Amino acid sequence: MDTVNSTEPHLSKPGPGIKQRLATFFTDIYKIHLFIVRFFKEAFMPPYEFKEVVRQCYEVGVRSFTLITVTGFIVGLIFTKQSRPSLAAFGANSWLPSLVSIAIMRALAPLVTALIASGKVGSSIGAELGSMRVTEQIDAMEVSGTNPFKFLVCTRVLATTLTIPLLATYTAFIGLLGGYINVAQNEGTSYTSFMEQVFQPLNFIDIWQSLIKAIVFGFTIGIVGCYQGYYSTKGTEGVGKAANGAVVTAMFLVFIEEIIIVQLTGFFRS
Repeated sequence: MDTVNSTEPHLSKPGPGIKQRLATFFTDIYKIHLFIVRFFKEAFMPPYEFKEVVRQCYEVGVRSFTLITVTGFIVGLIFTKQSRPSLAAFGANSWLPSLVSIAIMRALAPLVTALIASGKVGSSIGAELGSMRVTEQIDAMEVSGTNPFKFLVCTRVLATTLTIPLLATYTAFIGLLGGYINVAQNEGTSYTSFMEQVFQPLNFIDIWQSLIKAIVFGFTIGIVGCYQGYYSTKGTEGVGKAANGAVVTAMFLVFIEEIIIVQLTGFFRS
C-alpha cells in the first residue's frame, strides 16, 4: 500500500512590527541617555581611579602607537602623491605643502585616528566588558561592594577622551612627514621651507577644530564601546555582537559628528 508523504507548508514567524521597532529604538535611546548621564555623575566624584585611568591610557595609546604611525605616514605620503598631478596641471606645485597641511590638520588626522581607534580600541572595550558581563564578573564586583561602572566604564571613557587627541596630533605630524618625503623627493624642497608653507595657511580655528574633533571622537568611541559591552547578553554570541556593534556604531557616529563639527566651524569662519 503506497503511503503519501504530505508536507505542511513552512510557517515563518513574523518579524517585529513597526511599533515594536520604534519602541525598541526609543528605549535604547533612553538607556544610552541614562548611561551618559551616569558617566558624568560618577566620573568626577570621589573616589578616583587614577591608576586604572593611566593603565587604560597605556592600552589605548601605546598599544595603538605602531598602527597609528604606519597609517598616518601612508596617508600623508599617498595624499601628497595623488594631489601632485592635479596641481601640476595648473602649474601650482608650490601649493602642495599648503594643501597637504590643510587636508591633514583639518580632516584626515582626527578622522583617520578615530576610525583606527574605533576598530582597535572600540572592539577591544566592547569584547572585554562583554565577556566580563556574560561571565558574571561585573555582578561579582557589585556584590563585593565595588562600583563596576566607575572602575570599568568611567576609566575607559576618560582614557579614550584624553588619549585620542594626543594620537590625532601625532598622526598629523607623521602624515606631514610622509608628505614632506614625497615633496622633497620630487621638488627638492628643504624641510625648513616645507614647514613654513605647512603652517602658513593654518589659523587658530583650524587647530581648535582638529582638537575638538579628536576629543568628541574619543569620547564617542569610549562610551559606545563601554555601553555595548556593559549591557551585553546571550553568552559568547553577545560578546561578538558587542564588539561588532561597538565598531560599527562608533564609526557611524564619528562620520555624523565630523559633518556637524565641520558645519559649525564653517559658520564661525564666515
